[in-house]
Amino acid sequence: MTKKSRCLLALFFESEDDTGMKEVLYMWLTNRNFLILLFIVNLAGSLYGYYWYEYQLMITEPIFLLFVPDSPTASLFFTIVIGFFLLGKRWKIMEALALVTLFKYGIWAVVMNLLTWQVTGTISLQAWMLIFSHGAMALQGILYAPFYRFSWVHLLLAAIWTLHNDVIDYVFGQYPIYSRLEDFIMEIGYFTFWLSVISIVLAYWLVIRKNRTKRELVNYSS
Repeated sequence: MTKKSRCLLALFFESEDDTGMKEVLYMWLTNRNFLILLFIVNLAGSLYGYYWYEYQLMITEPIFLLFVPDSPTASLFFTIVIGFFLLGKRWKIMEALALVTLFKYGIWAVVMNLLTWQVTGTISLQAWMLIFSHGAMALQGILYAPFYRFSWVHLLLAAIWTLHNDVIDYVFGQYPIYSRLEDFIMEIGYFTFWLSVISIVLAYWLVIRKNRTKRELVNYSS
């Protein structure tokens, strides 16, 4: 590869003006039709998630119902954020909740399904579906972080919600049912707490810190 070619590649992928692949990516992320599709997909995923929790919700005390379906509630937060974007508005507390919980529960579900595979030696098609869908949850949370404008107050409220949810799950025993992982519930609770901390710190790093990357939702063309 010639020196000139290397310079052109660097300009395309690493430009300080965010040209090249980044611009193409963010053009898609802010395209109105894509946002509508994302809204529909996340809404459908949330509804399916609540259906997936149907049995556990039926045996859950009413006081805990709000805190049991973790992943569908996370994707519902993001659905609301996208809905506000489509209206040309924003709801900052929802942005904070979406980023923290999408990353946390996206990674959590991937790890739990892989751990189940490790324990049982087998993995189902549904488990692969959960791995890919929850991995996408975590990814979309990060990809849209440059568009968020929440403050440390919003992040603090999101942190309280997230850590409180951990208490409900692992102190009051309302964690998602993975019957084949019951022997590891103490370790899973410990892992989940630190995953919450990492998710909160990541949200601060991506949205609140100085010199972070910012983007505007200006491309609504179809």
